[in-house]
Parts: sequence; C-alpha cells; structure tokens
Amino acid sequence: MTGKQRAYLRSMANTMEVIFQIGKNGIDEAIVKQINDALEARELIKINVLESSGLQAREASDILCGLLKCEGIQAIGKKIVIYRKSEKKPKIELIK
Repeated sequence: MTGKQRAYLRSMANTMEVIFQIGKNGIDEAIVKQINDALEARELIKINVLESSGLQAREASDILCGLLKCEGIQAIGKKIVIYRKSEKKPKIELIK
C-alpha cells in the first residue's frame, strides 16, 4: 500500500465513529470474528483499545492484522484504524 493510499484512508477514518472496543478480554475469537465480518461489510473500521486490555494500540493493530490479513492504517493514542478490501462488494476505490 502506498503512502497516498494510506493518507486517503486516514482522511476517511477521521469522521468515522469507533465501532469496536477491545477491553479486558483482549483479542479473543469472538472479537476477531466480529471484526472480520465488519471488515467484509465496511472495509475500513475504527477500534478503541481500552486500558483494561493491557495492550497498546500498535500491538493490538499488529495482532489483528496478522490474524485477519488486513492493513493497519493508523494507531494514535488508544484508537486504531484497519482496512481490508472486501472480497464480495468492494466499496472503497484506492488510487494506484
């Protein structure tokens, strides 16, 4: 992914609401399945990493990207943004 594509996705994520929170249970099977489904439907999602999870935002992003084969777009403070192109219905058009 190029820097321009990443910047474009970051700008889209600016106005997005957080749709998941990683809490004291950390990253378990249930949250991974929910995030996987959300990525397929939305492609770009924002996640809040709570203090109780024991994870830093960058760590959570790396773990999720490894499990879900997605791209970590941004990790600032306690928020992360991840992206994966939908296999069935792509919505976001990335410029080459």
